[in-house]
Amino acid sequence: MSAPWLPSRTRALLKALRSMAPAERARMLATLPPAALRSLVEEWSWGTHSGQDEPPLPWRVWLLRSGRGFGKTRAGAEWVWARIRETEGVRVALVGATLGEAERVMVTGPSGLIATARTGEAVKYLPSKRMVLMGRGGRAFLYSGEQPEALRGPEHHHAWCDELAKWRRGDPTWDNLMLGLRLGEAPRTLVTTTPRPVPLLRRIMSLEGFTETRGSTFDNPHSSEAFKAAVREAYAGTRLGRQELEGELIEEVEGSLWPRALIEKCRTPLPAGPEDGFWRRVVIGVDPPASSTGDSCGIVACGLGRDGIAYVLADFSVAGLSPEGWAQVVAGAAETWCADRVVAEKNNGGEMVGSVLRNAERRLPLKLIHAVGGKSVRAEPVAARFEAGEAKFAGTFPDLEDELAGLTAGGAYFGPTRSPDRADACVWALRELLLSPRPEPRIRAL
Repeated sequence: MSAPWLPSRTRALLKALRSMAPAERARMLATLPPAALRSLVEEWSWGTHSGQDEPPLPWRVWLLRSGRGFGKTRAGAEWVWARIRETEGVRVALVGATLGEAERVMVTGPSGLIATARTGEAVKYLPSKRMVLMGRGGRAFLYSGEQPEALRGPEHHHAWCDELAKWRRGDPTWDNLMLGLRLGEAPRTLVTTTPRPVPLLRRIMSLEGFTETRGSTFDNPHSSEAFKAAVREAYAGTRLGRQELEGELIEEVEGSLWPRALIEKCRTPLPAGPEDGFWRRVVIGVDPPASSTGDSCGIVACGLGRDGIAYVLADFSVAGLSPEGWAQVVAGAAETWCADRVVAEKNNGGEMVGSVLRNAERRLPLKLIHAVGGKSVRAEPVAARFEAGEAKFAGTFPDLEDELAGLTAGGAYFGPTRSPDRADACVWALRELLLSPRPEPRIRAL
């Protein structure tokens, strides 16, 4: 990390220390006088972890998008201090979701501007003026994402925007901030936020001069391991966990057959294992790829329980395998779950699909289907069973759930992949379980 505000001798020492082996570095630090050692300890570049370092210039907007507890606030405060140290008289806008949050998090919090000031650096907060006086004549001014008019007029060199995804009046606040960011030769804005699917965030991500850093709650080596373990167990794989812990931007698709809220509502623990006698039927749905270099092979296991509810059990989908390769995965999935039926779409490959699957396991209980109509048309009656509480997700299946959320009632697909292969495989299996005209007895191959 570049640190032009440090004396040249200090920068040279930092460079030398980074190149040393740990034992040699320890011996060198033990020889330093207290003042020099304190200067090195307080240098931010020693404490950063992946994602907190400022990206190389040039950029105009840097988005630090991460989960909670990643260290976004510390990175933001240190970035503001870096701007204060490198140029005299800098004016910085501090924009929080509310004025209260801007004060509690960005200024007076444990990782805010006051706490991150170094020994000898002057910093004073004037609440009545919503201003922070900082070293070298620097000033930081507090603003709220609820009050865009307060940014109409003031000029700044740089801006730090915190939790932008929570701003109630995000677009006008951002526009007024950008129109006033006109001091100095290279105004820059740092945005630190846990993402939500708000239009402003997507708009910022499409700007010229935009750069992004991603991070997870689990990237911070200073966080409690007990905390990490607890939130991983409670939220890993769920929409909340992917957004709030992993920092993923999870879009809501208008007209989705599986809205995110429905997916979360239908999530439940796995009620029983493959051999617990709970399952009336288990079906493996297969959506074969047209070629080994094309789309994924969707392979999804679903089961109908003794309680009359259909469950999504496992996602075995694979990509990049030969027909023989994915056929072996299908056979393995059927064996693992003691499946009584494998339903495979034969539009891509015709009877070859059946041949390659039977070559993998000649006793495979195979049913080939020729798909008619669009994927969404087939999916609609299955989605209705989730709405009625007759189908559930027995666990978390992020890739499958993203594809299901991308299927819409209008027939379009807006998911993360070119084709919803996992979703189609899941729909084939659930249609067999829920919409088949005659349930079949469960058979286990010996």
